[in-house]
Amino acid sequence: MENIKTPADLKNAILLLEAEQAIHLQNLRKQFFLTYESLKPAKLIENTLRDIASSPYLVNNILATFVGLLSGYISKKAVTSQSSSKLRKLFGYLLQFGITNLVAQNPETIKSFVSYISEHIFHKRGMNDQNREG
Repeated sequence: MENIKTPADLKNAILLLEAEQAIHLQNLRKQFFLTYESLKPAKLIENTLRDIASSPYLVNNILATFVGLLSGYISKKAVTSQSSSKLRKLFGYLLQFGITNLVAQNPETIKSFVSYISEHIFHKRGMNDQNREG
């Protein structure tokens, strides 16, 4: 800032500082409003869900865990079915735990295995259909 030599210069400097202060106050109010809005519980949940949905690693991890739990549950049901034997139920729970962990920890292996199996099944069906037509 320049040296103020006259009363007119002083008035201009005061007006300039007051204008700057008004701009800073307006920016501060805007930032306060944005902060207030972003800290609302609904907005926090929305942002968290958006982050989860946009993270491919997290979505894949959740999907792998879900598939692991589902396959473990189905394998337990297949072993125990409607049995009342405690030993069979214990084996079913151990099998469920093992398969759940195996599938959840090796999703890429399971995915490639399923795609390999489905590729060979559908490929053979497609070839058989072509052989019948031709």
